[in-house]
Amino acid sequence: MSSNHVNNRNRQCYSEVTSNYLSNINNKNNNGHVSQISKLTSIALLVGSASLVLTGCQSNPTASADVTASSTLMDFSTANPAQSQRQGRAFTASQEAQAERYAQLFDQEKYPNTEHQAKAHLLAAIRQHLATEHVAVAQANYQAVPFIDADSIDAGSSSLLRTIIETYAYQPEGMYDSSDDEPDNSEPDNDDHNYDGTEDALESDYPSDYIDEEQKAEQEEKAIAAILAEAGENEPASADEEYDYDAEDHDSDDYASDAYSADDYSTDDYSTDDYDEYGGETGGMLSGMSRLNPKTMAAKYEAMQMAKQQAKTEPTNSEELSRSSTGLIGNILTMFSRTPEQIAASNAYQYQHLTFNSVSQYNPKQRQLQSVYSYDYATPTISSSIQIPVAFDFNNSSVTLDPSAIMPIVALANPENTPLPSQMASHTVSFGLPESITAQLPPAVLYDAVLNAIQSSMAELAPEHFSAVDISGDAFAKEVGATRAVKVYFGSQQSGEMIGKTLKYVTKSLQEYVDANPDKYPDGAMLKAALAKVQLYNKGYQSADVGSLLQLIEAIGPISFNQINYYYLDGSDRLLAKQQRVNIGGDLLGSTTTMLNQVRYDKASFKRHALTPLLAESFGSNAVAPIDGNAWIAAQRQKKDRLQTARYARYDYEDGSLETDYSSDEYDNRYGAESIDESRIGDAKDDNEK
Repeated sequence: MSSNHVNNRNRQCYSEVTSNYLSNINNKNNNGHVSQISKLTSIALLVGSASLVLTGCQSNPTASADVTASSTLMDFSTANPAQSQRQGRAFTASQEAQAERYAQLFDQEKYPNTEHQAKAHLLAAIRQHLATEHVAVAQANYQAVPFIDADSIDAGSSSLLRTIIETYAYQPEGMYDSSDDEPDNSEPDNDDHNYDGTEDALESDYPSDYIDEEQKAEQEEKAIAAILAEAGENEPASADEEYDYDAEDHDSDDYASDAYSADDYSTDDYSTDDYDEYGGETGGMLSGMSRLNPKTMAAKYEAMQMAKQQAKTEPTNSEELSRSSTGLIGNILTMFSRTPEQIAASNAYQYQHLTFNSVSQYNPKQRQLQSVYSYDYATPTISSSIQIPVAFDFNNSSVTLDPSAIMPIVALANPENTPLPSQMASHTVSFGLPESITAQLPPAVLYDAVLNAIQSSMAELAPEHFSAVDISGDAFAKEVGATRAVKVYFGSQQSGEMIGKTLKYVTKSLQEYVDANPDKYPDGAMLKAALAKVQLYNKGYQSADVGSLLQLIEAIGPISFNQINYYYLDGSDRLLAKQQRVNIGGDLLGSTTTMLNQVRYDKASFKRHALTPLLAESFGSNAVAPIDGNAWIAAQRQKKDRLQTARYARYDYEDGSLETDYSSDEYDNRYGAESIDESRIGDAKDDNEK
């Protein structure tokens, strides 16, 4: 419909509305007795009818030959071919523009945004990095900070987990003595029980632990009520009404000895073991759970907080409050939690002088990784360093290391078979996996499966976890010569998702390897059956569920963790360096320990590092061949077997063969004593079984 046609119809409708309105006005003027309510009603009806008329006028097109064609709509009321073609081309162009705009919003492969571009650059750099030979130099430093900042709104508040623990363990001062919890180990003599007396019958039939439990509950509620009353927030306690009764209302005649005779109710029927099973005072795991209800917990929490406020105003009672309020559990939590002063001391005397260094050399074709790790602590008065060379060879299924750092620990566990440093032909020892394991699953296959799984899992992470960062003010980026940097955040959700995806990808790769070697893995093979079972369980969860599980552990557990990685790239998407920040801590610990690890992948830093000569000395081409650790373990096992065989052989000696060394009296006394000892051991076992 053209604009002129619409205007004509609007003018026609306006004239009709105007005439109707004037006629209505004339009628109203002629009738002067119309009320004010009728006027308002007429106006409302007039406005509604006018809107309907205008709507109808706009929806009824009429043919017009002298109108111009619209650029976006098709006018099917005209029979002009040229005009229809122009309108068709304009309509098609409009639809294509709309489709392109829609694709730009959601098709991130063809029109990637900043996050997708950062993810693509990083994945390309990681694939290239893992496929080429490279070296690495790493240095990690540590620092501790309070878990809650002093200026935070949460300062002074405990975590939910700690609040629940402290509330459950809270015992108001003066409720009862801790000695009441000690059970009476004395066993009453059943022969001395007087079953003729009512009191003696009740005490023998029902355990005293139940009465103590009632008294302790009453004392606890009274103590809580007293604390709340002192704070002015006490409520009428129903405990007194519940447990308050007059002993005179219950005549002893109602509980005569005939009703509770020894024949009907013996002490064996109501033993303390049966009561303990349902959470008695010595019931262990279920003890105290009967009083764990929201009302009691809320009252105990209020009383505990009031007592803490009083302890702040009265510092002399703070130690007594800590001992009486939460008991042993509170003392343990207080011991684990560190104060800001302790955290500052740790940074000044420990973390500031502590570094964790390493140099590594990676050969992807040979599937070899050679590293030297050093734990260094240096101050003006003391200096120490622990260096451990470690090398992994997945093609040969072996690991080589220098056991010098752990040799003192080995000597404590096995002093006879631990060689001295002068007795070792080489300072490295090589251990290989047994053939029974490598025949089932070669380590090289598992290595490739894990490496590919990590790359594929990272590729499936959401792009919003990858961010391009500005490195114009980054000093570390200037040192390594990076042109761009990508930030990857790994919280509990992302870490759990990575774990779930990696497990599924590894299972899939191993299944493909098993299917490609049917002769090596027939039906019923152990690895094939295990993979089938793992895949069965993999169908029952999604990778994001593992992340949700870690979030739940982080929410209710005493630890919180997250990981932030910065990858520094050059213009050709080559990985130059990496910076990793890991935060570990929790409210129960009172602090968060941050590990900042900086890794450089340039050869210049590798050549001038102090640990590089030790790496070449341990695993270089001129290094001394390592000691065969498997042969060393086999020799120890063989020696142990010979000693065991000799020990059993002495048991089979005849009595006559010992007459030359021992007299008959000495022999009888020796083996007679041993027989007596064995009989005593047998009697002890019988007593334990009873």
